[in-house]
Amino acid sequence: MSGVIITVAAFLGIFGIVYVFLMTRHRERIALIEKGADASIFTDKNNVFYPTLKFGMLFVGIALGILLGNWLDNTYDFGKGVAYLAMVFLFGGLSLILNFLIERHLNKTTIRE
Repeated sequence: MSGVIITVAAFLGIFGIVYVFLMTRHRERIALIEKGADASIFTDKNNVFYPTLKFGMLFVGIALGILLGNWLDNTYDFGKGVAYLAMVFLFGGLSLILNFLIERHLNKTTIRE
């Protein structure tokens, strides 16, 4: 029973944080519009965001981490938890760092054109 309560509390907490963030952002933009300012100051036109690239690279990194964790577990007698978690976090983090570098390079070439 306590697991259900914890799960419901976690989802309510996440929902509350997202709700407060979105409502605050909406109020700020409405206040800017009422004062006559343009709400486009919140968007950066020079910076292009590639969410599919980011998630694709993250999932490929996690998959490589699982594969390498399995190999470490079978070959070198690592503990299952250590091998899998370490490799998933390592390759997931490396894929996000690589994604950042690729997006920065793509944004620099976009600005020059």
